[in-house]
Amino acid sequence: MTRRFLLFVSLLTMSITGPAIAETNPQKGPSPESKSEASPTPPPSTDYDIRWGVKIPMRDKIELNATLYLPKTPDGSEPKTPVIFTLTPYISDSYHLRAAYFASHGYVFALVDVRGRGNSGGEFEPFAQEPHDGHDVVEWLAQQPFCDGKVAMWGGSYAGFDQWATAKELPPHLATIVPAAAAHPPLDYPSLDNVGEMYDMQWFTFTSGKAGQANLFGDSKFWRTKFLDAYKKHIAFKTLDSFVGNPSVNFQRILKHPTADAYYDAMVPTVDQFKNLTVPILTITGQYDGDELGAMTFYRDHIANASSETRAKHFLIIGPWDHAGTRTPTDEAAGVKFGKDAVVDLNDLHREWYDWTLKNGKKPAFLKNQVAYYLIAAGNIGTNGEWKYADNYANLIANPKTFYFDSKNGDANGVFHTGILTEIKPATGADKFVYDPLDTRRGEEVEGLEPNDKTAGLDQKLPLGIGNDGLVYHTEALQKETPLVGCPSVTLWVSIDTPDVDLEADLYEIQPDGTSIALWSDIRRLRYRESLREAKPMKPGEIVKCDFNPGLFVGRKLMKGSRLRLVVTAVNSIFWQKNYCSGGVVADETAKDARTALVKVYHDAEHASSVDLPLR
Repeated sequence: MTRRFLLFVSLLTMSITGPAIAETNPQKGPSPESKSEASPTPPPSTDYDIRWGVKIPMRDKIELNATLYLPKTPDGSEPKTPVIFTLTPYISDSYHLRAAYFASHGYVFALVDVRGRGNSGGEFEPFAQEPHDGHDVVEWLAQQPFCDGKVAMWGGSYAGFDQWATAKELPPHLATIVPAAAAHPPLDYPSLDNVGEMYDMQWFTFTSGKAGQANLFGDSKFWRTKFLDAYKKHIAFKTLDSFVGNPSVNFQRILKHPTADAYYDAMVPTVDQFKNLTVPILTITGQYDGDELGAMTFYRDHIANASSETRAKHFLIIGPWDHAGTRTPTDEAAGVKFGKDAVVDLNDLHREWYDWTLKNGKKPAFLKNQVAYYLIAAGNIGTNGEWKYADNYANLIANPKTFYFDSKNGDANGVFHTGILTEIKPATGADKFVYDPLDTRRGEEVEGLEPNDKTAGLDQKLPLGIGNDGLVYHTEALQKETPLVGCPSVTLWVSIDTPDVDLEADLYEIQPDGTSIALWSDIRRLRYRESLREAKPMKPGEIVKCDFNPGLFVGRKLMKGSRLRLVVTAVNSIFWQKNYCSGGVVADETAKDARTALVKVYHDAEHASSVDLPLR
């Protein structure tokens, strides 16, 4: 499977046996925190007190509901400490053990339901209300007798996004943020680069009404069945909410904003707000995190606009983890093994960060430099990776090697009829494949209803199934163990005979024994090849450049004898909105609009399709 499919799997199969603390989709998306994710070692129950049903007034008189966790003092007096809070759509009880942990370590912790969820007033409009509500929560908490005037935030996914959304409003008493796996609308949720996600309705159902819908959200078989059924019946994407059985105002609202526009601009910091954001920041993400795109976009945008003094206060951790692992790390994800050193106590690291930035404590020992990244060991037999450090992220990912597409007589349609990736620029050539929107074999036979999700990161069903519907390229075998450290990217020179098509590129390590490791993936809607804000339909036969450069980080040692495999195909999945290639409004399209696309990928002197690989 592709890495992006692995990310969908991690959200679809997340165990919801306990409270869920959602965050954002598959290389995008909010998703809930399972029992294992939400359960740090519980502190003794006598170490904190709670204050239930506290109402926090917003500027428009709506009241948000909070549960306060307060450290116990020897004399029973009210503590006066920095306050940490989480603003969540997943119902505050989901984070009980997190709050108890920090309260038992000397911090007041406030669990706050976003408006329209839990016991908060108002209507829930995802992502839109957090900037002003977050600001107002900060300033209200700062005025309470238990607060020493410093307010911080904690959380991942949706609760990572709303830290940036709050911080952009520059509340005077916000002292630090620690955004993990932060979703970034609309880049990675509720669409991925303007390609709609079926997961939207799983998440909108999870956040429907006032209470949590954790068991329904976590029923992966139900959602796979629904998504496959919708895919086979070629329903219009705009009817997905009714098809699922949950007509959704929030789903219909996002359909009115299919591109990056002013609606989404208001949710995230502007250039000037990034410039003025000077608080200490610790950004956390993972190589298999469904919101790595969002987390890294926030990071890069802040670093690009901040002063050198402010940049020195922004630290970055890129673990090997999946989405849930950015809060509670594990030593593997979907069969891809990381090793024991990947398991970091992030609760303890957060506490040390807060002690340093809020209480003048010691700098966390883990933060040896500005950037910490995990280099996954060669092989996949449980060997241990290692943490590495860099003082500058841009320098860390600089100078990748360019490999050009080539093939013999245009034959690259499959792993056994493969093209090659070569450092020699070819003089002539082109390969082609066909995308038929009405062909449902890939959804039925590759993604299916009961795949082995525990090993999805090792699965090769997609590449092995490629025929005339995609292209496959391989490098030569590596002569020695080689680190791959940085951000792969792909440049396609392409033409089609339809107005539009959705394309994907997927990168794998193929080890000497044939084991496949999903490394990187990206998708693009060709009409948005130049801008996510404005469509530019294709002209038949026109050769255009399409870049796949999401800035997703890979840190892995490749085995001696391994080859890198690149798959280029059209997006044809039960998890993604289907593009029927008519050039119309994709959300409205059905089978009657379907046009089969002939896709040509060029590799000649003037149009040299290539992949940049950060081989060290």
